[in-house]
Amino acid sequence: MPTIFDSAARQQLLTRLDRLAPTATPRWGRMTAPQMVSHLIESYRFGAGELTLPLWVVPFRPIVRWVALYVLPFPKAAPAAPQLLARAPDAWATDVAALRERIARFAPPPVGTSRPPHPIFGVMRDADLGVLAYKHTDHHFRQFGV
Repeated sequence: MPTIFDSAARQQLLTRLDRLAPTATPRWGRMTAPQMVSHLIESYRFGAGELTLPLWVVPFRPIVRWVALYVLPFPKAAPAAPQLLARAPDAWATDVAALRERIARFAPPPVGTSRPPHPIFGVMRDADLGVLAYKHTDHHFRQFGV
């Protein structure tokens, strides 16, 4: 399973980001390309521990996490925490540069540092976080054809 912590996988995402246009039409969903970039910036902020989100009630959370990360593709209508959709897009070049920086330097927090639990998946291992970051970014890039 690809992970954001693999330099080749990370570089592949950065190359795809270069092909994204602000006017790209989504293949599914209602987000515009600028809204999607803003959403990913907030998602990377969450993954870095800069943003805390409330936990959702999810029965069998460990099983749901494993199936979502390692078995099934992301559903096209997957719910997102409202906080990850609240950021208004900035200038396209500014937001793309911010997302590029987030992807390029994304790393697990230092050992011993706590990270807020994911709203659906709960407490995540670094390996799971790396897969989620890659899979989520890939999902949205495919949404816009890159």
